[in-house]
Amino acid sequence: MAREPRTSPIVPSYGESSLADLSASILASLTGNPAGNVLGLPEAARVCLLIIDGLGLEQLRAHQAAAPFLAELAFNSRPLTAGCPSTTVASLASLGTGVPPALHGMLGYQVAVPGEGRLLNGLRWPKDIDPLAWQPRPTIFERAAQAGVPAVLVSPAAYAHSGLTTAALRGAEYRAADSLGALAALTCAAVGESDRALVAGYHGDLDNCGHRYGVASPAWEYQLSHVDRLAEQIAGNLPYGAVLYVTADHGMVNVGPDDRIDVDAEDTPLRDGVTLLGGEARFRHVYAADGAADSVLATWREVLGERAWVLSREEAIKEGWFGPPSAAVSDALAARIGDVVAACAGNWAVVASQAEPLESGLLGMHGSLTPAEQLVPMLSPAR
Repeated sequence: MAREPRTSPIVPSYGESSLADLSASILASLTGNPAGNVLGLPEAARVCLLIIDGLGLEQLRAHQAAAPFLAELAFNSRPLTAGCPSTTVASLASLGTGVPPALHGMLGYQVAVPGEGRLLNGLRWPKDIDPLAWQPRPTIFERAAQAGVPAVLVSPAAYAHSGLTTAALRGAEYRAADSLGALAALTCAAVGESDRALVAGYHGDLDNCGHRYGVASPAWEYQLSHVDRLAEQIAGNLPYGAVLYVTADHGMVNVGPDDRIDVDAEDTPLRDGVTLLGGEARFRHVYAADGAADSVLATWREVLGERAWVLSREEAIKEGWFGPPSAAVSDALAARIGDVVAACAGNWAVVASQAEPLESGLLGMHGSLTPAEQLVPMLSPAR
């Protein structure tokens, strides 16, 4: 029998305390729909959601001196689970639609395009795939607008027309902000423009610092301090009665040089029977050749052993990795999931040094089901 990790994975708490539940509850609090308000958020006419890419709850609590405003809010806060995989594409789609990955279908950084023998990279969207066809569910911004609540998204100009924005966050008026000052000013202004409002602001540089320099590096800590000041400025300048929620799409772990398993190494069998390797280093979607799924599953379990939770597609769906077990995953969306999925434990990563040289060289990574990656904050200053 293959060895398994000594700890259990953090399976996302869909329907109770996940990112999808946060956005669904925010919409419900704005539209007076108690049935949709799973988190029991207070009714509000104006809500601001600040999304800090890469701000895991464990990292915030471990670096309180760098972020005193957010750390104080986090002291007795309720943690949320990001969802599976714990990565930007999936999490922004969960926040944008209010449903889990099993239903919105944005199932990772790179997933198979069924029947085409290629991968879709959610951050580098291919021009020949329509984002609306890939993710047709209405977003919370579209639903807010239908309910008479103006919706605004404040984010860098580069993402205004991206495939990810169109698929996951469409329906809001897009206002470009390429600095922390602009993000604070434009977000506060948008909230104050009307009596009802849903405004989301996105900041991605903390995640970038973590990837390049590592969590807890000086660069990362300095950036965290800037993020703390951003949140404090927005909280202090929102109009009376407006509610602010601060959250993140995932946390992060540092992966050392000795914690990397390279599928492109000459002496590994991890490519045997594999037609496509998707996901990312901390969470892999493994697509097998016809008839090879069982052998690929056995090989990955044997090679990775205690270093990853390795399940078949059917097992992962049944275990509730991508959505609650009660959620019916369509055949079309299930085909985007690997025949085998591998979620790394500890600080391990399954890199692909030849196929993914940029991603394989990152110091900070995410995607898996560990507390450091799954647990994200839900912070709300008292008004």
